[in-house]
Amino acid sequence: MADPTVEETDHGEARPGPAVAPPATAPPSAPERLTGLIGLAQGHEQAGRLPEAEAALDQALALAPQHTGALHLLGVVRFRQGRIDEAASLIEQSLAMAPDTALYYRNLCEVYRSLGRYDDALGAGHRAVALTPRDPHCYHNLGVLHYHRLELDEAIHCAESALALDPDFAGAHFGIAEASLLSGDFRRGWEEYEWRFRLGNAPKLLPPTERPQWDGGPLLQGRLLLIADQGYGDVIQFARYIPWAARRCPDIAVACSSEIRSVVVQQPGVGATFDHWEKQPEYAAYCVLSGLPRLAGTTLQTIPAPPSYLRADPQKAAAWGDRLAGLVPEGYRRIGIAWAGRPTHVNDRNRSATLATFARLAELRRLALISLQKGPAQAQIGAYWGRAPLVNLGPEIADFDDTMAILEALDLVVTVDTAVGHLAGAMGRPVWLMLPFAPDWRWLLDRADSPWYATARLFRQPAPRQWDPVIAEIARCLADC
Repeated sequence: MADPTVEETDHGEARPGPAVAPPATAPPSAPERLTGLIGLAQGHEQAGRLPEAEAALDQALALAPQHTGALHLLGVVRFRQGRIDEAASLIEQSLAMAPDTALYYRNLCEVYRSLGRYDDALGAGHRAVALTPRDPHCYHNLGVLHYHRLELDEAIHCAESALALDPDFAGAHFGIAEASLLSGDFRRGWEEYEWRFRLGNAPKLLPPTERPQWDGGPLLQGRLLLIADQGYGDVIQFARYIPWAARRCPDIAVACSSEIRSVVVQQPGVGATFDHWEKQPEYAAYCVLSGLPRLAGTTLQTIPAPPSYLRADPQKAAAWGDRLAGLVPEGYRRIGIAWAGRPTHVNDRNRSATLATFARLAELRRLALISLQKGPAQAQIGAYWGRAPLVNLGPEIADFDDTMAILEALDLVVTVDTAVGHLAGAMGRPVWLMLPFAPDWRWLLDRADSPWYATARLFRQPAPRQWDPVIAEIARCLADC
């Protein structure tokens, strides 16, 4: 979902006063000192300098421990530091002293949602709307909550209410996009999805240019520049559209990171790739990969879903196959696992699990777990004591070429929603995906298969943040096959 709005207080107490300098020889009074500290904290918080904001607020609260604006702003800082429980406590304290402050309820709605306290979040969100029915951000935060409760009609209604007040509210448009796509309404979803480029946290796609955005029509003269935007999983998923674009534009260059290049260059029609803008070739028009489904008029029935559109390098696959043969006991099934995605992902708290979650799989006989996990979550392997052998390949995986080669040597991949899952699906390898209660839009609702990947099987949480039933079902299915 689009990022909900969490802002510093607009309570009058928390704003710096007029910039009137006192006499040079006179020290500032306590109220002036307090106002200055809070103003300083606001500036630091808005600029993302969270430790500096925290230090200024600590000084402010030393002067006035019950200052509601300072308590609330410190709650916002704690939230952005990932200290969500502390954020909830601080904002609750500020509300106890200023119970009719709509902004506090609006922010508390998002804080409670982040903690998985959905019922409490719903109460806070409705209270915010009741106090300020003309604030589109209140409806937006409430809409994000409804999405995570899988109340998609309500989510869209809240977003539409926000847009009635502010038609250019990008977050509300994007909320409609994700709820529409998740429910299978691709026609509306793709159009609203274009608003993602106007979100406050959206990076710039490319340097300033006078070249037009491609409209999907034939481009027989000049080069089409495709931009591999968004995360690795998105690039893997949408790379399937490059051949469709190549039939309309014979000359294609792709801007992509070096890490994902091996995925991109396998697609028919790619003439060149580059990973830094100073290397960009001349081009006549541009388009992002994630915009191709809209241009292609994709519906649920017309998703291009080849059995596979990625393959491992044969020599690397043979080398990794030999390596695993020496690491895994003969006759053991090789189950690749990944339990955490990118920590900075906006929904990582919901979509990632822990290695301990996979304990039920480790109890199964004649099964070896092959860790494909990268990043900080690899550290959890040090605490593993399961029955099944665990082979940690993470430190040896240099790129997606290595991952694809390893996938060729596995019997199955079991993973949360990560690029590894997309990669296995795009290769036509068996992959079982563990999905949060409110999944990313591409996995749709109430189905165990995926129209995007023929070999994927979906296992869904029955309630928010409940991984145990998911892994229990996977263990039963593995035991039966």
